[in-house]
Amino acid sequence: MKFIETFREGDRIGDIYLCKYKQSAVAKNGKTYENVILQDKTGTIDAKIWDPNSSGINEFETMDYVDITGEVTSFQGTLQLNIKRARKAEEGEYQPSDYLPVSEKNVDEMYRELMALLGKVENPFLKQLIQKYFGDEKFERAFKNHSAAKTVHHSFVGGLLEHTLSVVNLCAYYTERYPYLNRDLLFTAAAFHDVGKLKELSNFPENDYTDDGQLLGHIVMGSELVGYGCRSIKGFPKRLASELQHCILSHHGELEYGSPKKPALPEALALNLADNTDAKLETMKELLKGAEENTQWLGYNRLFESNIRKSSEY
Repeated sequence: MKFIETFREGDRIGDIYLCKYKQSAVAKNGKTYENVILQDKTGTIDAKIWDPNSSGINEFETMDYVDITGEVTSFQGTLQLNIKRARKAEEGEYQPSDYLPVSEKNVDEMYRELMALLGKVENPFLKQLIQKYFGDEKFERAFKNHSAAKTVHHSFVGGLLEHTLSVVNLCAYYTERYPYLNRDLLFTAAAFHDVGKLKELSNFPENDYTDDGQLLGHIVMGSELVGYGCRSIKGFPKRLASELQHCILSHHGELEYGSPKKPALPEALALNLADNTDAKLETMKELLKGAEENTQWLGYNRLFESNIRKSSEY
């Protein structure tokens, strides 16, 4: 199988891929075409069916495995697949594990590293809260296998764990550089800051927003989960629970980015900075990785509000 990360401009493709997205659109000349996103474990690629009524294009839907014939082209510095023929693949023609994007890092090792960092938390109530969730086998299994986003950053198996570990590590640096920060509160908030994504996003291969994800969002659901956990621990200080929930509720930093509150505690500010740093740098990494050998300007990126190019030593 030819994996998406090995695609180069001019390649002719004839393999089975998972259809993550499919939608009809109308070109400027009035002709109908179809936007498609194909996926395998190495990533995704935008694809187009310029002639959806062609005899070589058979019916298929989102989340189908599709036998594709096409050619890799380049559009505004990004690879794209021009689909010439397509048919829905039959069960047994493909291996599902080839189509799930996975972290490049070992999830078991990352979880052990995360638990070692959280083991530094000394507050007895926060220790109980951490153990209640991160010490539970079912929770651990779900946390290891979930993504941190649908598409923007860490949108792969193990992505939620990889992102959380990076955020806790950044917070560990902050507490050394700025010792007035409450390490126990910050570490715990960092561990739980995106826990609501377990409910916001469905499991793979869909990795799409659930109804609750659309209606409530991971920030609110994460705060609710932590609030429930705090109330279930006898004697958990009300003020500490409120501070912890505030850190989660404000971790996107701005109201327009989905946070119900802006950071009012130094630990909440530190968490926002750590989360934003890891999310943006991972997004940049994935963007540059998708550009392959292209060293030219990659075009305007909506997230960064800038035209992006690799540095000369990348």
